[in-house]
Amino acid sequence: MSRLLSRVGAFSAGHRLVVAGAWVLLTALFTVMTITGAKFSDAEFSIAGAESTTALATMDKAFPAAPGPESGELMLVFEAPDGTSLADPAGRKLVTDVVSRAAGIPDVLSAADPYDENRPYVSEDGSVAVSTLTVDLEADQALVEDAIREAATGLTDDGYTIELGGALDDGAPEIASVTEAVGVVVAFVVLLLTFGSLAAAGANMLTALGGVIVGIVGILAWSSAGEGIQSTTLILALMLGLAVGIDYALLILSRFRDELRRGADVDSAVARASGTAGTSVVVAGTTVVIALVGLAILRIAFITEMGQGAAFAVIVAVAASLTVVPAVLKTLGHKALPRKERPTAGTTTTSTPTTTGTDADGFRETAAAAEPTDHRDRENKSRPRLLGRWALLVVNRPLLTILGAVVTVVLLALPALSLKTELDPPGGPDPASSQRAAYDTISEAFGAGEQNPLIVLFEGTNAAGTAAGATKDIAALDGVADVSPVQTAEKADVAFLAVTPEHGPTDTRTSDLVNLLRTSTDDVQGAKVSVTGQTAVDVDVNAQLSSGLITYLLCVVGLSLLLLTLVFRSIALPLLATVGFLMSLAASLGVTVAVFQWGWAGGLVGLDEARPLGSLIPLLVVGVLFGLAMDYQVFLVSRMHEAHKNGLDTRAAVLRGFGQASPVVIAAATIMASVFAGFAFSGGDPMVASIGLALTVGVLVDALVVRMILVPAALQLLGEASWAIPRWLDRVLPNVDTEGAALDHEELHEPHDKQDQLAGSSQA
Repeated sequence: MSRLLSRVGAFSAGHRLVVAGAWVLLTALFTVMTITGAKFSDAEFSIAGAESTTALATMDKAFPAAPGPESGELMLVFEAPDGTSLADPAGRKLVTDVVSRAAGIPDVLSAADPYDENRPYVSEDGSVAVSTLTVDLEADQALVEDAIREAATGLTDDGYTIELGGALDDGAPEIASVTEAVGVVVAFVVLLLTFGSLAAAGANMLTALGGVIVGIVGILAWSSAGEGIQSTTLILALMLGLAVGIDYALLILSRFRDELRRGADVDSAVARASGTAGTSVVVAGTTVVIALVGLAILRIAFITEMGQGAAFAVIVAVAASLTVVPAVLKTLGHKALPRKERPTAGTTTTSTPTTTGTDADGFRETAAAAEPTDHRDRENKSRPRLLGRWALLVVNRPLLTILGAVVTVVLLALPALSLKTELDPPGGPDPASSQRAAYDTISEAFGAGEQNPLIVLFEGTNAAGTAAGATKDIAALDGVADVSPVQTAEKADVAFLAVTPEHGPTDTRTSDLVNLLRTSTDDVQGAKVSVTGQTAVDVDVNAQLSSGLITYLLCVVGLSLLLLTLVFRSIALPLLATVGFLMSLAASLGVTVAVFQWGWAGGLVGLDEARPLGSLIPLLVVGVLFGLAMDYQVFLVSRMHEAHKNGLDTRAAVLRGFGQASPVVIAAATIMASVFAGFAFSGGDPMVASIGLALTVGVLVDALVVRMILVPAALQLLGEASWAIPRWLDRVLPNVDTEGAALDHEELHEPHDKQDQLAGSSQA
């Protein structure tokens, strides 16, 4: 692979206009598709083929919506002040006047009368009344809500409380905010400090930003061919695409600078960086993509879409790193180095560095690197580096450092033992919103299950009769507050009962009721019986998430272990990578539980209410963090593996590889953490914020604790067994070559080929 990617990099560097033109053309195509057909949709959780999903589809066909514009519902909630009643004639008149004015608003298609004798919606004590408003989905929700509140101004002035519940489609989402921009600025500062070159830092950032823009526009273009995408799909793609885009470009650019320092010319440095670091990028990116695409195992459309969208952003980032970055490096040349390291006029370089011995710390130096070109480099070489001293500490005291790493992770992970999840907070995520207030008011006045009925669907020639016969038995079940009259479709072969639970949608007793309804209302002669409704769908999704997480984890870990075995040709290294990932995962979930579920320091992330984590969060964190953890494993261990293949023993190879890769890994982790933290502290959607915090903690723990402490210490303890692989397995595995051995072979033979050509020409 290294030879192929080296040629790709060399081609890109030699044909910069072709590369630029291809990317501009692709972006233009995506942009046209986006402008002409990009669509957004609300997040809907469902499982293809599940009982609840199939029954909902049947209901949509049997009870079609009335012709006209697509509509949604708002709940206009009236609450009387103490000492008054909305059931009295005076209160009734106030409410009906407001409902009449609301019905006259242009985008309000209908307004239900709370005092309708057939469907009254007034609490028993008369303190609360509710009108259901049907609103045009094409309307501007903010304008509609303002008009409704204006219609109710008289009541609010008299001490009545008016709340609006429900939600309409808000259109295109906001996928970036000021805090995300701050995260990008911090990432740029890290690049500047890492490279010591404004040109190199700017090139790295611009290529990553360009790649993520193409990725996001591509996802929007993809939405034009379907039913639309969720806003969280774009947010996850932006978060991940930007982070890996910066890191992958950083890895290749860092290797390019190393090659220049060793004396290679620009073209050779580009080719070798593409062949070595580029291979690591492909392996790391493939691992991330496997983890994200693997989310489809759960068969939940919303999660599958998120995984595919984020995977597309990662693929674009990898492609940009392999093509755009080499072209940019060719343009930069020696400007990628700090000014003091650039060759001065009259100096020459060689494209084939030679190897000298090993220094006191076990670091092998090339001749070019071992002989600094000026006194400033000699001064830098003479100073012991902080990371070098750290590496020596770790390998000299491996058991002590491993113990410290494990204790640190355990302390961070302890809160994860109390992890609880829920799909969506009832009434919306914002506890201070009118939507939540409306939900809570209705729940208190009419019962916790009032707004989340279960639907028992009957299909067959005797559907209505079967439903009527089952009404009494269903009403007698524990946890049932009410059962509606039988509702029959026009064709009479479909009927349903609306069952109101006593408890709320996230209460485990409601989940038990769903299961009880399914077991107590088996199919009978003349009708097929199924249980659906949004609450039943949520129960099915939660069950699928719980049962599918282990399957997903095993599949993704298995595929990635296979990939890492191919790369490192070792048994211990992939297993060590997996153990490190599990430690990082535990720490990330522990901190996230402490902040979002326990409420510790919740104000820092804009948390208004401590609640269980979203059900999707552990799953998404597993998928994303596994891929990123493997990134750092590949970045770090590939340099150690390269040093070992070049003849160093394990201790020297660990020190050498650590010295080469640790600055890049730390910079990459700091950059990723900055990007993720921008989403964690944005104060927006709690699900996005919690994912951002989990990934921030996970990345920092993985890079600074697992890769900087656990990995080198464990390799020191394992010794030569770190690199061992059964001979039969070594023979059957293909050679991925992340270290560029094929390139070394070409470099060794190239001078002899040239000498033979010169000798032949002289004889002629």
